[in-house]
Amino acid sequence: MTAQFPVARPRRLRRTAPMRRMVAGTRLHPAELVLPVFVKEGIAEPSPVGSMPGVFQHTRDSLRKAANEAAEAGVGGLIVFGIPAVKDARGSAADDPQGIVQLALADVVSEVGDALVVIADTCLDEFTDHGHCGILTPAGEVDNDVTLERYAASAVAQVRAGAQVVAPSGMMDGQVAAIRAALDGEGFEQTPILAYSAKYASAFYGPFREAAECAPRSGDRNAYQQDPAGPAGEALREVRLDLSEGADAVMIKPALAYLDILRQVRDAVDVPVAAYQVSGEYAMVEAAAANGWIDRDRAIMESLVAIRRAGADLILTYWATEVAAKLR
Repeated sequence: MTAQFPVARPRRLRRTAPMRRMVAGTRLHPAELVLPVFVKEGIAEPSPVGSMPGVFQHTRDSLRKAANEAAEAGVGGLIVFGIPAVKDARGSAADDPQGIVQLALADVVSEVGDALVVIADTCLDEFTDHGHCGILTPAGEVDNDVTLERYAASAVAQVRAGAQVVAPSGMMDGQVAAIRAALDGEGFEQTPILAYSAKYASAFYGPFREAAECAPRSGDRNAYQQDPAGPAGEALREVRLDLSEGADAVMIKPALAYLDILRQVRDAVDVPVAAYQVSGEYAMVEAAAANGWIDRDRAIMESLVAIRRAGADLILTYWATEVAAKLR
């Protein structure tokens, strides 16, 4: 009796590494990666972030070096977060022309020119003494509309300092419209806005709050960031509102726990979609690898491929320089 064998054999296209490379449906490119960086005022040496091995609070000088390394590796851009020496209730350093973010933006642009895109995170949490993303009312709630004025002023200051893109991340209603109007009013109508459109109130931000020194002193951000268990259409509503207000690209944050949202947004819009592989995602891989529980390099690449496959055109990741160098 003749044995019956399968006619269809999917394994034929998986047998060798060259074959797998040839038919790969998802590819990463260095230009799609964006490196988040932290710069702190008043320190003489880069300061390691304990919960994020390999990540530092930079000095202005060490940030220049990091920007050069990213550019040489082919990274597409970097996004700057700053920690001022003095914080107050209104986040005055956020729009101070001599504030640490504005100085760092000017440093990076003068150092790397157009070799990569310089993005400014536009928010207040790193600059306020209470750690919230906006101005507080006497009752301790974030005042949405007063906060918009601060975002607008900050965005203008950042672009004057050299930012080529601004990225509002505070999840205030109307933030994109306020920033677009302010930029256009100052003659910066050509500056794109990358909106953090679907930013969830996530537990995966913990290490970032150490790095940016921005944990709220009281309360939480659940009243303005999205609920992880919120309505299915909420993210798409936020995205569409931001686009109607003038956003040029949109972002999903975090990435891995929200790949379903990323896919929905990618299918619904015709602008670039970014995803932020956040600090907790980074820290989990680094911690597990340090304990010998996973293969670090494979886990990094697999996570990035998953984000790309789900629909991200841009990926913000703390591994951007390392991965870009490997891809090249």
